[in-house]
Amino acid sequence: MTGGTEDLLTDRRLLRRRLTRWRVLALLALLALGAYALPGVFDGSLRPHIARVTVEGVIVSSDKAIALVDRLADDDSVQAVIVSIDSPGGTTVGGEALYQALRRLSAKKPVVASIRTLGTSAAYLIATAGDRIYAYETSLTGSIGVLIQAPEFSKLMAEIGIGVNEVKSAPLKASPSPFEAMSPDARAALQSVIDDSFAWFRAIVGERRGLAGDGLALVTDGRIFTGRQALALKLVDALGAEPEIKVWLAEAKGLPADLPIIDVEVDGSPLSAVLSGKAFVPKWLTLDGLTSVWHPRLD
Repeated sequence: MTGGTEDLLTDRRLLRRRLTRWRVLALLALLALGAYALPGVFDGSLRPHIARVTVEGVIVSSDKAIALVDRLADDDSVQAVIVSIDSPGGTTVGGEALYQALRRLSAKKPVVASIRTLGTSAAYLIATAGDRIYAYETSLTGSIGVLIQAPEFSKLMAEIGIGVNEVKSAPLKASPSPFEAMSPDARAALQSVIDDSFAWFRAIVGERRGLAGDGLALVTDGRIFTGRQALALKLVDALGAEPEIKVWLAEAKGLPADLPIIDVEVDGSPLSAVLSGKAFVPKWLTLDGLTSVWHPRLD
């Protein structure tokens, strides 16, 4: 009788342990499912907040990035957007697409650009899409212009005895080519494309920053400026970063001063990683438009 009672108690203990184990596993599974299906519950993004969109590295065209910006416009929990920029620029196509998306966004809620170390060329174009631009005193910005670069190996090929057989429909097809020196006609054709794209870029800067005449000419000659110089030239509105931006959003837009700032991501990856997905591949192999990017020279 005693042995039977002990066996029964042992079986109950084992059953209780198994039930406890399954309950713990079920709870962990529920938490994992919730983190996957309802991330906003865990990161606070379902509550009112300021979204931070980070733009870093070389900017290229990205449909995913544009879709994310468009979703922010329709997200009622997003009260404002800070575009945090640390980029030398990128392709004109990538800059134009993101600029247009941010302009659509700014029609619905406040958008503020924050230039960190670098916000030049196409990255500055993106900054102009917002309602206000902030920069540090020593941030680098400007470099407003367009360029196209192509390597040329014709002299090296001639020295080592390598030639290229080429048949094309017209002399300017596939120019510039790394296999031949650029002809005057090819250079003139490229210059006309550069000039047209630059006129487009320049007009946006003039309209968005309220610049014209000598003032516009001074900031669109391709040079870079520090944050302090940019403030004097009206390329930025104020010096500072996110603390100052939150004060402005509270005073000018009436947003609560204690709103949290939450990073937004595309499919689990930072927006900056999506935008610069081709940053480590030579531009002349992946070019999806003319480039508007600042290249520091060390010579």
